[in-house]
Formats: sequence, C-alpha cells, structure tokens
Amino acid sequence: MASETRPPGKVGPARRRGLADEVADTVRAAIFDGTYPPGTQLRETELSAELEVSRGPVREALMRLEGEGLLRSGWHRGAVVVELSADDVAEIDSLRGALEHLAVQLAVEHASDEDLDTVARAADRMARAGDAHELAALDVAFHDAVYAATGHRRLQEAWNTIRSQVHLFLVSRIGVSVDGYLTTVPGEHRELAEALRARDTESALRLFADHREHALDVLTGRAD
Repeated sequence: MASETRPPGKVGPARRRGLADEVADTVRAAIFDGTYPPGTQLRETELSAELEVSRGPVREALMRLEGEGLLRSGWHRGAVVVELSADDVAEIDSLRGALEHLAVQLAVEHASDEDLDTVARAADRMARAGDAHELAALDVAFHDAVYAATGHRRLQEAWNTIRSQVHLFLVSRIGVSVDGYLTTVPGEHRELAEALRARDTESALRLFADHREHALDVLTGRAD
C-alpha cells in the first residue's frame, strides 16, 4: 500500500477532505433550513448527482453528519435525518441544561463587557429573522456567543459536540408548532442577555432554565 512505502517523515495528500467538508456543510444546512426534514432518506447516488461530486466525498460527509447526531444509518436504508425520540429529546435537554448552567455562571462571573455586547448583538439579530428556521439558526448563534463569553475552552468544546443536536432539537420544535415563535423568542433572548449584563446569576439561571423548558414543552406537547 502507498501508505506503507511513503518516505519517512512524509504523509500522503488529504484527498477529497475539502470537498467532503463542503458536502457536509451543504447537507447540514439543508437539514437546518427544512429542506431535509427529520425522517428524510438521503441516498449517496442521488446526492452525488445533485451536488455534482463523486460518491466518495458524499459518503465521507454523511459519516461525519452521523457522528454529529444528525443522521442515522440503517441496513438497506442508507442515511436518514434523525427523528428525535422521547429519549433523544430528554438526553439532549438534560445535557444542554448541565452545560448551560455552568456557562451562565461563568459568563456572569468572568465575561468582559465586550463579550456581553456580543451576546446582546446576537439577541438583537434574532428580531430580524425572516422565518422560523433562520431564527433557530440565530438562536444557536446566540448560545455560541454565551459559551464564548465564558472564556472556558473545554466547555466551549463540550458545547460544540452537541451543538448540531441542539439545532436539530430546535428544528424539531418548529416542526411541532411555530405559533408565537417569531414574536416571542427574540424577546426571550433579549431578557437572557440583559440578565447576564446585570451579573445576576440567580435570575440568569432561572431565565435560561425557563427558556429551555418552554422549548421542551412545545416539542413534547406539554405546552398550553
């Protein structure tokens, strides 16, 4: 094999990696904007033709998205966009809550005023969302800013491991109901940003928890 005969100290070219990244980005965006809703079957041959790339980068991209928790593969079924089960929802929500609890505490204690300005701007952008899927993406971006404000590198890395699944959680929530979503969610995030700005840990923790619980109630059908 070529890898066994390469000169010492040399590595082979990273063939197709850049193209696989592009395919993964394209498919991920299509999941998040509703083009490929949960339950959609994604076939290598069809994606290869649609994206005008060979099947190798498509296969690599689908494996990467499966690793992110966005796709599941089944025998003779290919890759399918994940439909979150009750257990999936509970696990994502509980893990998100644990990470966010620490993130809020650290942001209140250690974030600079400039960091909190960035969080506030992320909340302001949500008011200009054109549709529910765009708002969900801006929602995730808001939380990106909160984690960045903590200054805790490993916490940010932990968030990144579940980030795509949280985004899918929000996409699934939209699939259940968009009633009041565009009108209420931006205001909720402005309140979250203001609580961080006030350096009020107790209030901020309560508001973040209430925000998560409302999304969970909608997704599980418990909302009034």
